[in-house]
Amino acid sequence: MTDRDRIVVIGGGHNGLVCAAFLARAGREVIVLEAAAQVGGAAVTREFTKGFRASGCAHLSYLLDAGIARDLKLASHGLKWARTGLKTVALASAGDHLVLDGGKLESGTLSESDRAALAAYHAQMLRFARVLAKQHNRQPPRLGGGGRSDFMGAAKLGLDIRLLGRDSMREFLRIAGINIYDVLEEKFESPLLQGALALDAVLGANLGPRSNNSILALLHRLSGQSNGNNGFSLPEGGMGAIGEAMAAAARAAGATIRTGSPVARITLEGDVVSGVELENGEKIAARTVVSNADPARTLLSLLGARHLETGFVHRVRHIRMKGMAAKLHLALDALPAFARLPAELAGERLLISPDLVYLEHAFDHAKYGQCSPEPALEITIPSVHDKTLAPAGKHVLSAIVQYAPHDPRASGDGPRRELLEHTLGVLERHAPGLRRQIVGSELLLPADIERVFRITGGHWHHGELALDQMMMVRPVPGAAQYAMPVTGLFLCGAGCHPGGGVMGAAGRNAANAVLATERAA
Repeated sequence: MTDRDRIVVIGGGHNGLVCAAFLARAGREVIVLEAAAQVGGAAVTREFTKGFRASGCAHLSYLLDAGIARDLKLASHGLKWARTGLKTVALASAGDHLVLDGGKLESGTLSESDRAALAAYHAQMLRFARVLAKQHNRQPPRLGGGGRSDFMGAAKLGLDIRLLGRDSMREFLRIAGINIYDVLEEKFESPLLQGALALDAVLGANLGPRSNNSILALLHRLSGQSNGNNGFSLPEGGMGAIGEAMAAAARAAGATIRTGSPVARITLEGDVVSGVELENGEKIAARTVVSNADPARTLLSLLGARHLETGFVHRVRHIRMKGMAAKLHLALDALPAFARLPAELAGERLLISPDLVYLEHAFDHAKYGQCSPEPALEITIPSVHDKTLAPAGKHVLSAIVQYAPHDPRASGDGPRRELLEHTLGVLERHAPGLRRQIVGSELLLPADIERVFRITGGHWHHGELALDQMMMVRPVPGAAQYAMPVTGLFLCGAGCHPGGGVMGAAGRNAANAVLATERAA
């Protein structure tokens, strides 16, 4: 092969690694260029206080495509699970917590009608989520002017919806684009149950429970359970273990991975990709460049708007991708005691979202560029199951803090200290004495996530998951099939279909798009 036969993958996040592995397995020469010192992108395990490690940004595994895990033999490359199928505990300030295992109430107080409604709701949402799951490994159909494959893709989507059955299809179409608040108010009596279920619809999103598209965001989150994974799970060694296993699979297939190699720009010959130039001035020739970076960084910074049509640039600049969640890590000298919660449940997935009004009020502050003084939290203590993360007898608490907007008014040391104080106040109400156990902490605001993980806007999904930013319009109309308007340039990250989460489908789909383009040439 010549240098021009090479494929360069920008970014060693999980999608970039999956893309590289499948391209290398197809016999292509592949080089992955990762700016950071370790692979994994936002799914890394990093030391935040001496002796204590946590999953840096990505929090839990719940979307990893089981087919990709099997194809890449991730288990043989070192991926092990510290715990699968975490239960969800909705913490109540009065101590009457709800312990949920899918659609089943394991403990806590619910009316008989709410128990029955919970089972029916869970089954229905999983069924609706399977419609999205079936699209994960398909190339989205082109909008208007497409060929036979685009027609067939649209027909398959329509058929998947139709196969729900008449009544379920009508309900899916009724609620898919609306808000979780109205649906939960319609189905349940318990405020605590409503708050817990609503949090799953807004985590990481610029949405409140009354926001349209929150049902769609929930279905995306649930779609992983329809692809054969084990629900909310903790990899042994933190989320970085998934990226390390994917990197090992890519290397085994023949790909070269270079860390500490930030790309400064994508180079062109005329209007065709010719390779990349690194920040140190090194140039690497390649006939194809696949970017795992977000669409805005790839197209507006690495490529440059001057190489793109004006209308296309306008659409890219208007992708909604402002982060709305912070990530908290606490190093603790002992296991925290949550009021009236049995110690054996401390290692489950703990939620603080007492009701719908609490969650909506938390969102209200973010609308005006402020961090919530009463945030909602998704909490894990992964060291309960994974002893590699903390010294013996000590623990790591990791939490998603909702809401913290990507806004100049909510960035910097002052807002960070203020949000940390508010968050510890919320935690202390449920786990008295927690502050005295803290030996170290880290709080990453969206602006910090943008800086540390090079994600524009600090949004984990590289763009909101909404009807106008999903499937055939993700990232933007005219660029939904992984190939960009510049010959030889492709996207493979969370900013393209099927969206964010540690899944891998976007990487595999992009690899298939590259290979299909080669065959058609």
